[in-house]
Amino acid sequence: VDLSKPLDISILLQASKKNPEAWYLEQPTIAPVKVGDWIGKVSEGASVNFNTIIFNPHAHGTHTECVGHISEEFHSVNDALKQFFFLAEVVTIAPEKNGEDLVISGKLVKEVLQGKTPEAIVIRTLPNTSAKKARKYSHTNWPYLTEDAAKYLCELGIKHILIDLPSVDKEKDDGKLLAHKAFWNYPKATRHDATITEFIYVPNTVKDGAYLLNLQIAPFHNDASPSKPVLYKII
Repeated sequence: VDLSKPLDISILLQASKKNPEAWYLEQPTIAPVKVGDWIGKVSEGASVNFNTIIFNPHAHGTHTECVGHISEEFHSVNDALKQFFFLAEVVTIAPEKNGEDLVISGKLVKEVLQGKTPEAIVIRTLPNTSAKKARKYSHTNWPYLTEDAAKYLCELGIKHILIDLPSVDKEKDDGKLLAHKAFWNYPKATRHDATITEFIYVPNTVKDGAYLLNLQIAPFHNDASPSKPVLYKII
């Protein structure tokens, strides 16, 4: 592995219309603190830049979540993710039509994995363009993983899913969250150390195959954290 050649598959979080959005929220805000006449901005006379950032990890970019995202009891992703390097398989999938939906079925997942059992799977969906990095996903009925696909990944022992969509589940599913529940095997025998990373972007220059994955999160005591997954080509 050549550590001098990282392949960053996270999406930049910025206070701009260029930022992706989902779940019916507006863009994030990044603004200097104001206390009386004092403004936390060097160009406004302060000695430092001192910004407050308001965002939602699920709606505004690359994030990693644990089972606490769907459980009544609290679980923190900071407790769930204790290792940060994994063998990962990058796969490219063209979701198939199912009624009015586009889905990633268990059949499609089996076809691309070809019997491989990596620790993590990185799913790039087609069509794949850089427009994903700024897309407004609310009310678009994006493609999603079927329950059988998520169950298959769970049964293979894959611990980490990374996908270039706002959610592994259907946008409007009446709260069923079938893929989340199947992958975490919740609530029967919950896999507390498994994670789902959503809102990534895998450039077309990154070829399908095996990589070393460095899955970096911020130390948030929350069900999800903004994250920065980085791939390294295995030489």
